[in-house]
Amino acid sequence: MKLTTRVARKIEDIPQGDWDKVFPDTLEGYNFSKSLDASKFGQFSFYYITVYDGDVIVGAAPCFLLNYSLDTSMNGPARRIFNLIKKAFPEFLSIKALVCGMPMGRGHIGMARQDRRIVKAIVHKMEEVAKHEKARIVAFKDFSHGYKDTLGFLLKKRFFKVDSLPYAEMDLDFKDFDDYLKKRLSGASRYDLKRKFKKVDADVSIKMEMVDEPKAEDLKRIYELYMQMVDKHEMGFEIVPQEFFKNIPKYMPGQAKFFLWKVNDKVVAFLFCLISGDVMIDYYLGLDYSVAYKYHLFFIKHRDMMKWCIEKGIKRYEIGISGYEPKRRLGFDFTPLDIYAKHRSRAINPLLKILTHFLKFENFDRDLKKVIRSMREKGQVSHPKGVRATHPERRAGKHSPGLHEEGALSGRD
Repeated sequence: MKLTTRVARKIEDIPQGDWDKVFPDTLEGYNFSKSLDASKFGQFSFYYITVYDGDVIVGAAPCFLLNYSLDTSMNGPARRIFNLIKKAFPEFLSIKALVCGMPMGRGHIGMARQDRRIVKAIVHKMEEVAKHEKARIVAFKDFSHGYKDTLGFLLKKRFFKVDSLPYAEMDLDFKDFDDYLKKRLSGASRYDLKRKFKKVDADVSIKMEMVDEPKAEDLKRIYELYMQMVDKHEMGFEIVPQEFFKNIPKYMPGQAKFFLWKVNDKVVAFLFCLISGDVMIDYYLGLDYSVAYKYHLFFIKHRDMMKWCIEKGIKRYEIGISGYEPKRRLGFDFTPLDIYAKHRSRAINPLLKILTHFLKFENFDRDLKKVIRSMREKGQVSHPKGVRATHPERRAGKHSPGLHEEGALSGRD
C-alpha cells in the first residue's frame, strides 16, 4: 500500500498515542515539543510530519523552519567582521532552511519498522513544505552515526554530509566523586580541581538547591544569567525565550529540573536539566560573570552535579555542546553527529557544499579541532583527504597544564 504523509503545525494536533508508538523513547519527545509550541520561539516555526500506511502511523519527524545564518560557526575576529557587515545588511549570509530534528539536542526520526520508504516519504513532504515556504535548504540536523543506514541514501539524492558539533557524555560507573576523579582525570587535573575547590570553599559559601518549578523572582534571574551566556557565546544557534523555562515544568513534571547556586541568597548560577530514569541531559547553563571566574562556578557546578548524579543513581550524563577543552579534561566522551543538507537548486548546491566545508565549526574553534582530531584517531570520524592521523604521543592535551574556565564559560553547557 502507498504511504501517505501529513503535516501538523502543533504537536497537539497529533494524538500522543500515535506519536509515541513510533518515536524513540527520548526526553525530547511529545511533551518536550508541546513546551516548544507553547513558548513563542520567534526564531523558529515548527512542523510535525507523520507517515501512515493506511490508517496506521509508521513514521514521525519533528522539523523546524528558520532563517539560518551561514556564519553561525564563526567566532573570533571573523565573526566580528561579519557582524559589522550584517549591521548594514541584516540578511547577509542568511538563508531560509527547513530542518529535520530539534533546534536543540540530537536529531531523531520515529519509524515503526526499518523501511526506507518511510524516510523517503518524510523527505518528500519536507520538499513540499520547503517549496511552499520558499526555503532554499533542506537539512537533517545532528543525527548520530546510528542513523547512517537510515539516512545514508540521502547522499545519492544530492544531499551532502558535514560534521556537526560533537555531543559530550559520560557513563557514571563511579562509587563517589573521588572515584570519578581517580578514574577519569589526570593527576595534574585532579590537583588543580582540588586546589580550586579548597580556595572557593574557604572564601565563600555557595549553596546548591534543586527545584522543579522556579519562583517568579528566580525565573527572572535565571533568564538574566542565561542571556549573559548567550551574549558571551559567539558560536550560537538557538535562543530560548523565557516562556520556555516557565512552560517546560508544566509539560514535563518530574523530568524538568532546575539547579540553582546561591551566594547570600542571590542566584549566581543555574542549570536546566531533563531527567528520565537513570539518564540526565545537562541542557542550559547560566552564570553571573561578575563572580564566575572568581568562584570557579563552572567547576563548582560540575562537582556538585557529579555528586548529585552519583548519589541519585544517574548512570548516563549528557552535557551537550561547546566548552570542549574543559569537558575533555574532565573526562567526558564525545559522540560525533552528522548534518545532511542540500540546496534545492541543482546549480547552487555544489557551491553550498564547498562553502559549508569551509565554514565547518572546527575551522573556527581550536578546542573543538583538538576533540575532532582525537575522535579521528579513535576512528569515530573519518580523516579528510590529505590529513593523516596524529601520532598517539602527540595527542592534544597530553602534557597540558591545569584546567581553565575560559573555554567552558562561553556557551550552552
